Amino acid sequence: MSKPAKQVRGRAARLSELMPSGPAQAARTPFVLLVVVLLGGGLICLLVLNSALNEGSFRLNDLKKQTTELTDEEQALQRDVDDRSAPGALERRARELGMVPGGSPAFVDPDGRVRGTPSQAPPPEPAPEPVRPQQAPVAPPAAPSTPAAPPAPPAPPTRQAPASPASGQQKQQAPQTQQPPTTSGR
Repeated sequence: MSKPAKQVRGRAARLSELMPSGPAQAARTPFVLLVVVLLGGGLICLLVLNSALNEGSFRLNDLKKQTTELTDEEQALQRDVDDRSAPGALERRARELGMVPGGSPAFVDPDGRVRGTPSQAPPPEPAPEPVRPQQAPVAPPAAPSTPAAPPAPPAPPTRQAPASPASGQQKQQAPQTQQPPTTSGR
């Protein structure tokens, strides 16, 4: 019976030939090392990817701030252009440069005849400057022994309307802006 006890029969015999009966530690060691290396590599890759995403997020935040600043600057410049291109500002700048409004134009027909009579507009009166109340300078707090200086009186207006002959009283009117002459000889 000793022989049949050592011999395995049938299916079990075939399986015992395929599987070694020695220690199993030698076969598991490379597998465990492979799993540890893959997990460590995966964690390092996640760390690098997370760092890159955070860096991109900070860069995006900086670019958004820069875009906001540039948009504010663009709007301020656009307001400045709008202020300078307003009709009143253009007229004032033209007067500063010595320009005057044009008169009625004359046109030359294709056959050489002149239509209309050219004329120059009379030199315009200088535009009145807006009257702004002058503010008194702010004096530093005085010592208790000296009284504070009284505020300066406001400056008189630069231009006053003439007296009305019908009422006998002088009325002060706000200066009116002059309209530039229009050309209507077409």
